[in-house]
Parts: sequence; structure tokens; C-alpha cells
Amino acid sequence: MPTSVTYSATLQVRRETVLFLAALLHAERRRRGTRRGRRTLGCFAQAVLILRWFLDATRIRQLAIDHGISRKTVYRYLHEGIDLLAAHAPDLRAVLDTATRAGLTHVNLDGIVIATDRVATPGPNGADLWWSGKHKHHGGNVQVISAPDGWPLWVSDVRPGREHDMTCARRHGVITALAAVRAGLPALADLGYEGAADVVRVPVKKKRHQCRLSDDQHTYNKLLRGLRGVGERANALLTVTFKALRRVSLDPWRIGKIAQAALVLLHQEHNWTLSVSHNVIFGY
Repeated sequence: MPTSVTYSATLQVRRETVLFLAALLHAERRRRGTRRGRRTLGCFAQAVLILRWFLDATRIRQLAIDHGISRKTVYRYLHEGIDLLAAHAPDLRAVLDTATRAGLTHVNLDGIVIATDRVATPGPNGADLWWSGKHKHHGGNVQVISAPDGWPLWVSDVRPGREHDMTCARRHGVITALAAVRAGLPALADLGYEGAADVVRVPVKKKRHQCRLSDDQHTYNKLLRGLRGVGERANALLTVTFKALRRVSLDPWRIGKIAQAALVLLHQEHNWTLSVSHNVIFGY
């Protein structure tokens, strides 16, 4: 009498998304010259494995059991899919140029620290490289640019969690890119980007010698918070849709590629593309 229990499950994703990823995998195998029958899983089955990890954060051990392969093979298949998807992530300059031509009123800039359960790594001055003092856990900092409605447009690579949002944005060239289009495309951000107030629009901060902000400054801050608050939807969309982004157990330096791959999957799942038709950016 068997001791295991078998049950059926449904992957909560469109079949077109699975086929999109399977096509990328198939093209990569052809590029490498992989011969037929040399892989344990076909492209479609590998795509399902990768999407299970992204959507449900399915454990590597469980994926190995379900697909009848070793854990080493699961890791190899997973990293292959992550790299292929991340390679199709949109370029920052192209996104900003298209958004400018499309006539967007503004874009939102925000950072997210994606948790990781990797061990501590010594950083500068003996500080823990991946420890975020603000969030009180280990993680990697990823910068996200979103449309006025909070739809994520671009995701950066990762920086260690100990680094400030402003530092990460500068290292990724975000501030320089936003400065090039600021005349036609304002960028809204929180006080974490106060150091780039000449490029991005941040709330007015009460100075030490001030008793209180003026009525105009209070009104400006309220309007800015109201517009920028919608941008928080971008981070929520990524982390709610893809459970793998809630805590990454792979190498923390892979967090950026994982986030970029998740962005590509999100756009593909919603059949979303950048378009300048009718002077708007919209999803089909």
C-alpha cells in the first residue's frame, strides 16, 4: 500500500505565459546546440517548473520530487529560466523615452528590500553587507520605476540591503537617466531620495530652525503623497503575484535578476506592452 498521496493542481497563470517561457527555453537550447532527448524535461515542463517556483515559491526539494529530477538539475533549470527572462527586461532609458513620448504626467521611483535568508556577509567597516537597518532583516535593495497608476515599468539590479535608496539609485544610473528627461517627465519619490531633490520631486522637509511648514508646503506635501502613494502598487504587484520575491533563498546577488524576470512575467501574463498610440501607455 503506497504511503504517498497524489493530487492534481492548477497553475494560476495563462497558458500563453507558459508557452512564452517555453519558447525562450527552446530557442536557448537550439542556440546551445542541445540534442533532442538530452534533457530530462522538455521545454514546456521546464517552464512549468520555473513558474511554480516564481508564483508559489515551491521548495526546490518538492520540485525535484514532482518532476522526477535531482535538486541539482532543478537549480540548473531554474537559473537558466531566470537568466533568459531577465535578459528580456526593459531598458531604463528606453522606458523613460517611451514614457516621455507617450505623454505620461510623471513616473514614480521607489525602492524595495527583498528579504533573503542567506547567512551574513561582512561588509565595509565590519558591517553586515545584506542587513537592512530600516527593515530589520537581511535583503537586497531593488529600485522600481512605475507609471502614474502604479504599474511597474522597470526594475533595477540588486544592491546590498545595507545601502540607502539614494545610494542604490545613483549606482544604477537612475538619477542620471531621470535628469535627462526631467523637463518632460517629472519623477516623484519619498524623502529617501532627498539628496536628488534637484532631479526628483520629494516632500518638503521641515528644517531644524523652522517652527512649522507653511500652508503651501503642507498642501504640496499632501498632493505629492496622494500621487506618489499610488506608486506603492508596483512593489505590491510584484511581491503579491510572485511569492518567490517575498523571501529569496538563492544567492542574494541573484535577487535583481529574479525581480527583473518577475517583471517580464508580469507584463507577459497581462499581455502588457509599452505603446505610444493615442499618447498613452496602456496594456492590451
